[in-house]
Amino acid sequence: MARMSTQEVEHYQSEGWVIPQFRLPPPRVAAMREALDALIRDNPGVRPEKLVSAHIEGENGEGVRGSRQFLELAMDPEIVELVSGVIGDDVILWGCHVFCKPPAEGYETPWHQDGHYWPIRPLANCTVWVALEESTAENGCLRVIPRSHRAQVLREHLHEDRTDLTLNQRMAAGSFDEAAAVELELQPGQMSLHDVYMIHGAQANTSAKRRTGVALRYMPSTSVFERDLRPADGKTGLAVNFAQRPLWLLKGVDRSGRNDFEVGHRKR
Repeated sequence: MARMSTQEVEHYQSEGWVIPQFRLPPPRVAAMREALDALIRDNPGVRPEKLVSAHIEGENGEGVRGSRQFLELAMDPEIVELVSGVIGDDVILWGCHVFCKPPAEGYETPWHQDGHYWPIRPLANCTVWVALEESTAENGCLRVIPRSHRAQVLREHLHEDRTDLTLNQRMAAGSFDEAAAVELELQPGQMSLHDVYMIHGAQANTSAKRRTGVALRYMPSTSVFERDLRPADGKTGLAVNFAQRPLWLLKGVDRSGRNDFEVGHRKR
């Protein structure tokens, strides 16, 4: 079973991100790339950077026809164990977003903090960003501002009315030092983990190589997914429906006692 080393946990806590030694085996990566291609075929009217809730099979209520293979990836015991190493032994899966940037015209992801968008209170989350294809500076890999999570403060975000962005809100200029950015280059099967307060983004993909990452979202059960909250409602550029978003308790117990694990799940 994969586990975070002491050094990896310390790096995550100190810097706000980490690239663990663990990586998916090549056959699993190949299978997920096939699932990705099927997901794109099943969603011809959706930009491949905006495949929200790809883990919810069939029509997911957020404008995407999802695939169970992405749910199985998000529930992978080894990935859950890595997450447990940084958020504790009680782990809830609540989201999965596929960011597939086509060659030559892949959208930019503006500098932002994830917590600005999500109805989790108290705000706590670990995102696992799984590379299904090579992710480099050339094709728009994830960029982070180390240690920007430490103050646990959400900075001001400004709305941009543009159609060429994955998200339509951007950190206000001058609110952080972009020169401090670190590029998280990954090979297929590698992954990075980052904190909910981490300032991050990604440049547009103008290269000849497609770039795909699967962002898996996990919260500790000491927090509550507050379905009546709508942070940044209508300004994100994504058709999310948090009121009906299903949750999965993957490890431990619901420490808050308030999370609903029935909403959004289809009766079989």
